[in-house]
Amino acid sequence: MSEAEKPDAAPSRAGDAATTGAAAQNAAAKPAAPRRSAGAALRSYLQPRTATMLVLGASCGLPLLTISNALGLWLTDAKVSMTDIGLFAYTLLPYSFKFVWAPILDQVRLPVLHPLLGKRRAWMLVAQLGILIAFMGLWFSDPHTQLVQVALFALLLGFSGASQDISVDAWRIEIAPAEEQGTMLGAYQLGYRLTALATGALAPFLAQGMGWHASLIFLGCLIFLGMAATISAHRPPEQDASEEVLAAEKTLNVGGRIGRAVGWLYGAIIAPFVDFFRQHRWVGLLILAMIGLYRLPDFVMGTMARPMYRQSFSLVEIGTMSGLIGVWVTIVGALIGGFFVFRFGIMRSLFIGLFAVIAGNLMYAWLAASGHDLAIFAGAIGVENIAAGFAGTALLAYMSSLTNKSFTATQYALFSSFYALPGKLLGGMSGLMVDWFASHRAAFASLLPVLASLPDKVVGFVPFFVMTALAGIPALLLLILVHRREPASLS
Repeated sequence: MSEAEKPDAAPSRAGDAATTGAAAQNAAAKPAAPRRSAGAALRSYLQPRTATMLVLGASCGLPLLTISNALGLWLTDAKVSMTDIGLFAYTLLPYSFKFVWAPILDQVRLPVLHPLLGKRRAWMLVAQLGILIAFMGLWFSDPHTQLVQVALFALLLGFSGASQDISVDAWRIEIAPAEEQGTMLGAYQLGYRLTALATGALAPFLAQGMGWHASLIFLGCLIFLGMAATISAHRPPEQDASEEVLAAEKTLNVGGRIGRAVGWLYGAIIAPFVDFFRQHRWVGLLILAMIGLYRLPDFVMGTMARPMYRQSFSLVEIGTMSGLIGVWVTIVGALIGGFFVFRFGIMRSLFIGLFAVIAGNLMYAWLAASGHDLAIFAGAIGVENIAAGFAGTALLAYMSSLTNKSFTATQYALFSSFYALPGKLLGGMSGLMVDWFASHRAAFASLLPVLASLPDKVVGFVPFFVMTALAGIPALLLLILVHRREPASLS
């Protein structure tokens, strides 16, 4: 799972399907879940595995939110250029490509650690050790003189965090029954948002009083909580791809060591994608494009949000607004999004979420043009975070509904990786865009007269945020096309 946006429980419309070969059948719809009492729901929150999920959710949020929240402020205070800060968005690219190595974490059993912890927890612990090493590298790096070294350790942090996500998602699915997945995801989101408080509020407070070195040490030590949760977590039943491998060997008419290798590759990597396009045909390309572009506006603008804050506001003001207030507003947005998905369906929720995201970006353009105005700051934070929570819930509910239960892990890894990919790729250019807009102030002043009176340090942000708002139009057109071609997938 990527950024702080995880799906609320969403019904899967996929049913039983053969796992490989041309004989695979389309998935059948699941029956409606039985109504359960409020007492049963409360008891499910009191399960030990739910508490473990909360801590693991906080651990999963630590790498991504450190890069997206704290790193930009640290580099801004170190007087790193906006272009270079924007390029650091590429350190989050592992979250968009985690489906590439997900089959390895799904099938390979680590020596020594596997007998002690099992497959899922062993890989979780290895990923958490990678996160700790990355933090230690950042502790001893100076962005003034070792910017490349900082970037390499940030990239290790992103790769280890994406690997942790893969294993934690698999553990969650395997440890809890289907009726408790909503509870587990609720605990996950709460843990993720607590980490958002640590990276978005506590880290700037510590940096203001004690410096960024102390702040990064504080954040790095939080991974020990995740390690403790991994070691104390229950070991889920383990499965492998033996049936898929045998079916592929038979279908491809190969045997022996080569046959097993080919069968493993087909069953673990190729079959999930074949199944998706068999079900949706060419509309599957539209679906993937819509998923990839839906969050483009706020993903691209997110890289420059905190550097923009820092031009007009103190670290304490940033921590208060984007951390203490923004985090809880995002939770409200996610809850509202979940209500709308349940009450009005995925399609209406997707449209509302996209319009809300566009409005949030326009609010940021207004904020950039307003200077030090705490009321507008609070309004922009409120609109943007509610929009992010709402749109994230709607999109991830849609992505969950697309999966076939025979390939849930790999297909969901594909969707969750792909939905942020365009935003991550263009996000790396965001600082360059801001600098370019600033250098062409006169050309854009005729379109946006306010630019003529703005200080040089913020002039590039206004047209940048307007542009990111307009980036939502392609997603809107694709959403309309998908709804017209395959309305059942958006019901």
